[in-house]
Amino acid sequence: MNIIIKKMETAEEIKGKAYVHWCSWHEAYPDLVDPAYLEKLTLEKCEDLAFKWPHNQLIAKDKDRVIGFVGYGEEGKGTPETGEIFALYVLREYYGKGVAQQLMKAGLEQLNRYPQICLWVLKDNNRAIRFYQKCGFKPDGEEMNNPVIKATEIRMDLTK
Repeated sequence: MNIIIKKMETAEEIKGKAYVHWCSWHEAYPDLVDPAYLEKLTLEKCEDLAFKWPHNQLIAKDKDRVIGFVGYGEEGKGTPETGEIFALYVLREYYGKGVAQQLMKAGLEQLNRYPQICLWVLKDNNRAIRFYQKCGFKPDGEEMNNPVIKATEIRMDLTK
């Protein structure tokens, strides 16, 4: 397995990222978010989102196949000293192979100018929380109820 982490550039890569987004939500979240939301989350919707926001995305590729991605940027709450990992997803068949770690490392490198980095994770997603803790993130006590997916998210911070 020869995994490459790179900026998302082509239409095919954008479509591949959209597939990972769609597939990951359906693989990882059936018991964590509103089933009605998942039912409405189609591959076409994920493609629309991917083409609308192609910037600040790194993808993981195994040969020509997109198998994961990380989205990053400035936290959207007007705190210019805080960067954010907006999304990190890997296809289930690549769990435990180091792909998520490579994506996280690459995403954090893109955010190296920020003294603080945060992310939001589903409160009941224990697997993801353990992964983020291994990456140095800690829950900061902030929670938000996401009415769209009918689930609670917690914020985790990484202070350099």
